[in-house]
Parts: sequence; C-alpha cells; structure tokens
Amino acid sequence: MGRDEAAGTAVVTGASSGIGTEYALRLAGRGRDLVLVARRAERLDALARRLREEAGVGVETIVADLARPPDLARVADRVAADDVGLLVNNAGVNGYGPFHEADPALLTRVIDVNVVAPTVLTRMAVPGMLARGRGAVVNVASLLAFAGDLPPDPLPYRAVYGGTKGYVVTFTRTLAAELAGTSVRVQVVCPGLTATEFHLGTGRVPVPGEARVHDDGGMPAADVVTASLAALAAGEVFCVPGLAESAAAARLADAESALRDGSGVTLAPRYRAAADSPG
Repeated sequence: MGRDEAAGTAVVTGASSGIGTEYALRLAGRGRDLVLVARRAERLDALARRLREEAGVGVETIVADLARPPDLARVADRVAADDVGLLVNNAGVNGYGPFHEADPALLTRVIDVNVVAPTVLTRMAVPGMLARGRGAVVNVASLLAFAGDLPPDPLPYRAVYGGTKGYVVTFTRTLAAELAGTSVRVQVVCPGLTATEFHLGTGRVPVPGEARVHDDGGMPAADVVTASLAALAAGEVFCVPGLAESAAAARLADAESALRDGSGVTLAPRYRAAADSPG
C-alpha cells in the first residue's frame, strides 16, 4: 500500500450492502479503523461487530440518510476530523423509471445522495488532508455515466441517475487535476453491472431484509473494490474495473480535447450555412 492508503481512519458511505460493505471488509483487513455510514442501523451494527471481531479494528457507525441536510451535516463533521485519511463516497440511489413519470421528490433524492452528498463530504475532507500531507477520496460512479443516448432496453430508464454519475466523473477528474502535485489523491471508479441488491429498489427506501443480489448478476462487488484499491495505489484517477484496454481512457481524453476545439470565436460552417440559407 502507498502512504495514502496506509494511514488514517476510512469513512465509507453506503456501507450496509454491496460495494460499500466490500470496501469496509477490505480496508478492515488492511488494519484501517472505519466509520461506516448508511440508513440501515441493524446491518451497520452487524457489520461493525464482524469487523471488530475478525479484523480487530475500531469501527464507528453513523446511521444517516444523506438526502437529509441534518444527517449530511453530521457525517460532514465526522469527515472533517483530523484522523480521517480516506473517504469513500459510495452511497447512491438510482431512481430508475421514465423521466416523465418519475416522482419529482425521488429525483431530488437521487441528486441529493449522488451529487450533493459526495460534493459536500469531499469538500469537508480535502482541506484537512492537504494540511496533514496525506489522504485520498474515492467516488463511486457508474458506466451508465457514458451510456448517453443508448435506449432504455436493456439498460434502465436513467436520465437523472446517469446525469448524476456523469457529474461524479467530471467532478472527480477535474478535482484530481486541481490537486495534482499535492499529497491528496482522488479517484472515480466506474463499475458496470455489479452483483449487489442495487436494482432491487429505486432508493426511496432501503431494501428490506438480509443482503442479497439482484437477478441480473454482474461483476462481484469484491472485484470492483480490488480494482479500485489497486488503481488508487497506482495513482489512477479513472478506474473501470472490467476494462482490459487501459488506453480507452486516454482516447476519452483525446475526444474531449477535440470537442474543446469548438471553443473558438468562429461559428462552425454547418451552422453558418443554415443561418444564411433562405426560409
């Protein structure tokens, strides 16, 4: 492990299932004390007991709904503490469904949990990490951030969810560039379909009962975390756990550069021609 990965308490949001639980298990196995954040108290308490017994690490739990400002403020206060060396912004809800039929309150929840919460928590974590000369932030996004105009079959109806994950990707990559040369690392991990319970609900309320996996399957959550932590140690900002060809990320940057060529003061000829045509 690098210095950023080896020191300080790790805060993991969305720790009561899936990818969040796997981060907690892996980090505890590396000797990290943990702060686990989620809505489901019973699951958090059971996971905390397991980690204390099996790994002998210190574990705190914070039962919080990150869409509620008072709860987010409590977690933000803890993230800003001097002992925090790693923040994993994993909590997320999907709000899947046709946009024109979706409950506006649910879509607001998607934005609050997927965009507002990681932004606020990262803002609270980074100044202290910079001052202490160590630290890392991992933001969990999704390959649906790159699904663009692909139709919702077999992919889900995801206009707002995909938009929030696109924000997480851009936010993280831009922040990483801003912090380049400092002691703080920032990573975005973009899993594809993952074998968790994420697709068993929209996120309005927690999935009840014991942790389980949706019928669609996908990559094991443990493999997602393996990729993320390996990429973090290697200094990779953009991690796609199932992507064999790493050069694809460089091609994305090249495509973005080509699009930015449109920032000049001259109108593109095709638009000029349309404006000049009669009718």
